[in-house]
Amino acid sequence: MVRPPLTPAERDRGRRLGALLRTARGERTPAEVAAASGVSLEALRKIESGRVPTPAFFTVAALARALELPLDELAGTLDDPDVLSA
Repeated sequence: MVRPPLTPAERDRGRRLGALLRTARGERTPAEVAAASGVSLEALRKIESGRVPTPAFFTVAALARALELPLDELAGTLDDPDVLSA
């Protein structure tokens, strides 16, 4: 099955997700967050840099849990293009 290309809005939302995760990480290193979440360090780096604009739900959920970000607040923030725009 061929995946349709991402829209500019989807790519932008992926960049906002990465920025939000970097901000929430604070002083913690990517390695610390990766270990706490069970997500690979490389996957975390790709998500934070926007290279993976549509990560799997369970990946986002694991990162949100490790960063103590409620999923409903995370989703609401990502719906607002003016928040954390890069």
